[in-house]
Amino acid sequence: MIKALHGISTHYCNVVTEARIAAETGYDGLEFLHYKLLRYLANGGSTNALKKVVSGYGLQTACLNALIDIERHQSVEKQTMLSEALQLTQIAAELECPTIQILAQHGIDHLPEAQILDIMTENISTIADIGQQYGVRYQIEVIAHTKFNTMEQALEVIRRIGKPNVGLVIDFWHLYATGKTRPEDVAALDPALIFGVHFCDGRKPVADEKWQETVLRAYMPGEGNIDIQAWTDAVKSTGFDGVWSAELFSPTCWEMDHLTLARQVIENMSSYTG
Repeated sequence: MIKALHGISTHYCNVVTEARIAAETGYDGLEFLHYKLLRYLANGGSTNALKKVVSGYGLQTACLNALIDIERHQSVEKQTMLSEALQLTQIAAELECPTIQILAQHGIDHLPEAQILDIMTENISTIADIGQQYGVRYQIEVIAHTKFNTMEQALEVIRRIGKPNVGLVIDFWHLYATGKTRPEDVAALDPALIFGVHFCDGRKPVADEKWQETVLRAYMPGEGNIDIQAWTDAVKSTGFDGVWSAELFSPTCWEMDHLTLARQVIENMSSYTG
């Protein structure tokens, strides 16, 4: 098991500080947020320098999070999306990071499900071709408040594509909040399809409540409505032994000392995962 510090848990840190904090609090790796990483590179940083920092602490860059809005499918916007995919893929390869997270948002929610699946299949297949050139793979995250929001949809797209560098991230909150995936569904998965786990808690919106993640997800695992142990046991029962990324989406906790926060997050995750 690789325990990674998710960049959203330490939301206000830069990537270099996150590497130090991860090392000092017992993590094995890092899941860097793309905008922090791009900011670092735009302000004098380099992938070579960051790789030395990460490896110097005995860590690995486990995932880059994320290539977003992958539903862009019109000519110009699609080319922009693919340019972003190429940029992040090259960065991942230079950091010796095996995995990039990819996700769709609301750009195609108005379309029929069949068309949504066709667009996702075509776009992700093209992204996967880029990754095959660089030895990089992609984990699909389904977003609960979109129309591409179920594990079954993601698995169908993976089946259609048929490329080994496309898989899933098991995000406890997104799968729970969609309401269409149970722990036993996760337990039935081929572990080769699981590229990562987002270890997190939260709740579903109540009647007429907005899908506001900084409210719905602002819970330390064990404080929300998700049966964290059941989801943890489901993943472990598959035999998956890869990256578990501790993802805390809490504006209140983001105001803590991030060293203290990162320590609390990994201790919490370890209490469930062992």
